[in-house]
Amino acid sequence: MAVLVVRGIHLQVFKKDYLQDKSKYVDTVSISSYRGIIEDRNGEPLAISSPAPSIIISPKELLKDDESVVVQMEKQSQKLHGGEALSASQKADVLAAYRNEKLTKFRQMEKWLNLPSGKIDAILGEKKTKSFVYLAKKVSPGVADQIKDLKIAGVDIRREFKRFYPSGEVTAHLLGFTDAEDVGQVGLEQKYESRLKGTDGKKRVIKDGLHQVIADVENISSPVPGKNLVLSIDQRIQYLAYKELQNAVKVNKAKSAALIVLDSKTGEVLAAVNQPSFNPNSKQDLKESLYRNRAITDIFEPGSTVKPFVVAAALEGGYIYRGNFFDTNGVFEVDDHTVRDVHNYGMLDVEGVLKKSSNIGVAKMALKMPVNYFWRMYSKLGFGESPATGFPGEASGHMPDAKRMRDFDRATLSFGYGVSVSAMQLARSYTALADDGILHSVSLLKRDEDIDAKRVLSQKTARTVRKMLESVITKDGTAYEARVDGYRVAGKTGTVKKAGAHGYSPDSYFAVFAGLAPASDPRLVVVVMIDEPSAGQYYGGLVSAPVFAKVMAGSLRILGVTPDQENTMPLLLARKGG
Repeated sequence: MAVLVVRGIHLQVFKKDYLQDKSKYVDTVSISSYRGIIEDRNGEPLAISSPAPSIIISPKELLKDDESVVVQMEKQSQKLHGGEALSASQKADVLAAYRNEKLTKFRQMEKWLNLPSGKIDAILGEKKTKSFVYLAKKVSPGVADQIKDLKIAGVDIRREFKRFYPSGEVTAHLLGFTDAEDVGQVGLEQKYESRLKGTDGKKRVIKDGLHQVIADVENISSPVPGKNLVLSIDQRIQYLAYKELQNAVKVNKAKSAALIVLDSKTGEVLAAVNQPSFNPNSKQDLKESLYRNRAITDIFEPGSTVKPFVVAAALEGGYIYRGNFFDTNGVFEVDDHTVRDVHNYGMLDVEGVLKKSSNIGVAKMALKMPVNYFWRMYSKLGFGESPATGFPGEASGHMPDAKRMRDFDRATLSFGYGVSVSAMQLARSYTALADDGILHSVSLLKRDEDIDAKRVLSQKTARTVRKMLESVITKDGTAYEARVDGYRVAGKTGTVKKAGAHGYSPDSYFAVFAGLAPASDPRLVVVVMIDEPSAGQYYGGLVSAPVFAKVMAGSLRILGVTPDQENTMPLLLARKGG
């Protein structure tokens, strides 16, 4: 008889959703808002938020529910048996049955959520007084629906969203990522947190005895989604640059690398990529060294890539003339130090100094200029100051103190030692050569014009130096590998010894190339920096220039830029046809 009584109560209490209806009440709940979408300049989504509910448990309610079950059993027994009370053993049997059923549901939840068996029991034991504990964050909507159907008192589904990055590693360094609370942690997600973050809404709802929403009552405030962010990045060029840089690091067995593509007319960043990269969709075993945006935050001595600016400064100030010659035979002694070239080039004109990348030649030019005048040229180009993209942690670089510079300091500064820049800063400086003396500010957001552009060189000087830099991309120049079929290219190599704790390393280098195209009316500036190539080659003209050529060629085709070099058009057309 006792068994039948227990069975009857079990069916009444557990099989007819009695508990769900025992105490309906009105509550106020929040409505999560969507985080703004990040898009490339053409509207391609780079970061989006998709529904990903979280599972919440209330240990306090889960444990309290056991007590309420006993009360409900008493009421149901009296209703069924004319006021007859349950014995202590009957209460224990029904409560045990209820707990066993609940434990079965716990095990099922743990299985769906990939939690170790007994995890929920452990939480209830450790946090028995808590009303809110995350059991699992950002689960699939399907799993959330399964758990909701279990109808367990004290278990709730919280509407949330999970950030997803369709481009994965390709844009990881730029975008950064959000944490479990969907708050930006690094990169542009962090920089524009207040813009991207929405405002949650509120509504009144009716909940049942299991604390689950069964009906909406009224909307108090609607959720306001975050604002979208449109970047200057062109995802097509970003992908091209990423793949070419990734391959170059692999082929050259390099430590790391960075690459920047700028629109030389607007200063917009069309691509900014780094190696190594990471997957922002998983973030497992993530280290700071992986998500650091080297193209913007890391600095290096630019080496010979700054030589065009020495020539420009000297021409602009009238300290040299285009027809001047410089004796680069042997070595050049300055302040008891020696300046050397890789080879003995003999007498070189100004263009020849750039073409052969003569340290002696540019050092002699630098020493013709007053210290402050020479220093100000580098300063006007943005060296030593932040490029002001707003990217978290962007580098300002380093400039020496002009008042403390000796002649040898000026000499080494002329071929890119003693000054440090980021790849972004170096690319920005080349816009002055590309846009006829106009230095552009740089932007990671899409814009129609650069209202902060400023003239730092005369049009005549910029065009003269740009024409000279075309000679660097010839067979007897230092960067023949930077040529692009169908287009005139101007640029400069840099092969820079790395500084260490005990001075400059004899076998560790930065291989750098900075260039622009089409040289007749430049549309793009590309800078490539590869850190410690160790597969044999380490010269900028052999390691970085080929990457420049592939990225520049592909980017010009993507943008539909008209070729400006007819004598190589057959090669370009043949490649397109093949």
